[in-house]
Amino acid sequence: MENLWRTYLTTGELEQERRQRRLFRMLPGTPRCNNCYAPFQGTGGRIVRLVYGKRPSNLNPQLCNICEEFARQYQGGAEIELSLLFADVRGSTALAEGMSPTEYSQVINRFYEAATHVMIHTNALIDKIIGDQVAGMYVPGFAGTDHARRAIEAAQEIMRVTGHGGPDEPWISLGAGVHTGTAFVGSIRSGEGTADITVLGDAPNTAARLSTSAGRGEILISEAAIVAAGLPIDNLEKQVLELKGKSAPVSVYVLTNYSALASQAA
Repeated sequence: MENLWRTYLTTGELEQERRQRRLFRMLPGTPRCNNCYAPFQGTGGRIVRLVYGKRPSNLNPQLCNICEEFARQYQGGAEIELSLLFADVRGSTALAEGMSPTEYSQVINRFYEAATHVMIHTNALIDKIIGDQVAGMYVPGFAGTDHARRAIEAAQEIMRVTGHGGPDEPWISLGAGVHTGTAFVGSIRSGEGTADITVLGDAPNTAARLSTSAGRGEILISEAAIVAAGLPIDNLEKQVLELKGKSAPVSVYVLTNYSALASQAA
């Protein structure tokens, strides 16, 4: 089971779908499943819905429900290297105090939509949406071998779409953290019998701590993520942080210019 999951997470490929993949490539229609290339719309989309029962998954609309259902059919997982992006709201208590509960929920929902849109379109699996925080995992099988670079690019884009770095104040204030490391990724079954793909271990904990340690408008990128992405550090501020729950200090780079790495990461 572990080898099956490792193959799925590092290559994005299910053995039984290889023949289908060749067929789906020939069918018209966009967008498509990033794994098996099944079209979701147009004539091709209608064919795969009727014949194969494929449609966009609820976990990630970039994948079809059948590819995502792998998690429910095969309980387990594997330790892999991946990159993680956490983004959360700064000053959420003060923000909530200054508006009605309905207005606050609308702002937070707008943040959810903006952040998850960026993560999905950079091939992340949305791991968590909790309170005022969104987390995405960039696994090699879907985000590619340059998953660290994609996670950093996504963090920059989330800052841009929320108004950071522009002439005006952002419409919501965020901090973000990006980390690359080894973690367990797999299907975890709840007490109610439902299953979902999640990530466990020190790597997601580190990414979450970086996010909560980031100041307003800051992206804290671990040295491990910078090295994995192969990005220049000449113009970045380096800090060594004592993160809650970590026994050793963590070296990070602070990014506040959201186009600083874009040309290098293209």
